[in-house]
Amino acid sequence: MAILSLLLPAFTLGSAVIAQNDQFQARCEDFANKIDIPHVKVNFASYLPGGTNLSLVDNDPSCGAAYQAVSTDTCRIAMAVATSKSSEITLEAWFPREYNGRFLSTGNGGLSGCIQYYDLAYTAGFGFATVGANNGHNGTSGQPFYQAPEVVEDFAYRSVHTGVVVGKKLTNLFYEEGFNKSYYLGCSTGGRQGFKEIQKYPHDFDGVLAGAPAFNFIDLLSWSAHFYPITGPVQSETYLSAAQWAVVHDEILRQCDGLDGAKDGIIEDTDLCHPDVSTILCQADSPADTCLTAAQVNTVHEVLSPLLSSDGTLLYPRMQPGSENYAASIMYNGSPFTYSQDWFRYVVYSDPTWNATQWTVKDAEVALRQNPYNIQTWDADLTPFRRAGGKVLTYHGLQDQLISSDNSKLYYHRVLKAMGLKPSGLDEFYRFFPISGMAHCAGGDGAYGIGNRAATESRAGPEDNVLMAMVRWVEEGIPPETVRGAKFTDGVGSSVEYYRKHCRYPRRNVYKGPGNYTDENAWECVL
Repeated sequence: MAILSLLLPAFTLGSAVIAQNDQFQARCEDFANKIDIPHVKVNFASYLPGGTNLSLVDNDPSCGAAYQAVSTDTCRIAMAVATSKSSEITLEAWFPREYNGRFLSTGNGGLSGCIQYYDLAYTAGFGFATVGANNGHNGTSGQPFYQAPEVVEDFAYRSVHTGVVVGKKLTNLFYEEGFNKSYYLGCSTGGRQGFKEIQKYPHDFDGVLAGAPAFNFIDLLSWSAHFYPITGPVQSETYLSAAQWAVVHDEILRQCDGLDGAKDGIIEDTDLCHPDVSTILCQADSPADTCLTAAQVNTVHEVLSPLLSSDGTLLYPRMQPGSENYAASIMYNGSPFTYSQDWFRYVVYSDPTWNATQWTVKDAEVALRQNPYNIQTWDADLTPFRRAGGKVLTYHGLQDQLISSDNSKLYYHRVLKAMGLKPSGLDEFYRFFPISGMAHCAGGDGAYGIGNRAATESRAGPEDNVLMAMVRWVEEGIPPETVRGAKFTDGVGSSVEYYRKHCRYPRRNVYKGPGNYTDENAWECVL
């Protein structure tokens, strides 16, 4: 009897847990019947046990995701939401059983109409009630924009905002306690979407985490298009192979790596780096694989120069030095950049036969004058967002091969000027962190593991995870002074070689010693 009396509380507790799980599952599976929101058609609501490897059978193949691992018990709701008489978004809400009382919206990438399931799973795993949409079309091509202004409008701003409005209603309906705070997480196009929300709908979010933002969007696509006229096609005298770009990268490191006080293969502050690669111009006795021709030297210098309009106005800043090895196969590969070609074909000229090999700066000027639905996302007065009490934490990799980190610095200074603030004033609600050794949103040669997505997570606490750092800033009033990144020994999931604290702009990281450069305390943020 004594043993039985000891076991009874355990059985009771176990039964309560099972009942709770069953109650959550039942509420999920019945949830579709409770949704009555205008313009929302529920496709299904299904329960996903933690540990599920979800088959994404309806995901467009170009999105490149056939499965998604789900770490926690989740209610998945899939919907079609009309945004006009001729357009709609596909919206999903992922509601975790272990809910933290917070709402979160995810973003997208490129020109894509791909729900980023990895972000849904990542943030739901932290306990957020999370939504994500397909940006108003399916797949990664820009072809759905062709003669479809409503689809372009969804892409420009309406998809995310509609998802937020619907997602908040669903969260309040699903959870008795509703939500306390609302957040946003996105990178690249997702970063632009976050800033579009700040600029257009300043009350949508309490905290916005926006990485490598594709704002200055029209000029970004023109900048991406302008590399082909510089490099020319493969075999042209101006073209560099990936191996030759590696030679360039080594020379840039030789000139710039030590400017921060440590030779570690990472450029901590690209603003200090203005390389002259004429130093590797081929001489009579130079091995061919270690030098460049005069035409190729000129190519490198043009690639590392800003894009100017025909009257000399800055359209887009230079590609930051240090990204050569990552950009070579994408931006300098002897072919027009796909997203740029799609935008000019299907939006700017509405001509599917237009070929980006014809691109000139005149095309950039035509595109900028068009700027549908102000997709530029370049408004610099963030006063309404500041007054609403919002916070934005933005980051950008200094090895970004797709969106120059110099553009994020340019926007920062535009905001300072527009709002008449000093950096200390901007710090109250807007903090920008250049991440040395980080490529586009993830990857790179340095300590890029900042937790902006599952692929960059090393630890879950706010000291090591930018998402949770944002939460702490919003809810406890503790702003991040640095963003701590992990350098993985062999990619995500491997052991951590070292950590480095990345400084908030306009401060820069300087190696002071006395320890090895792998010692995070041997570095100091200075102005």
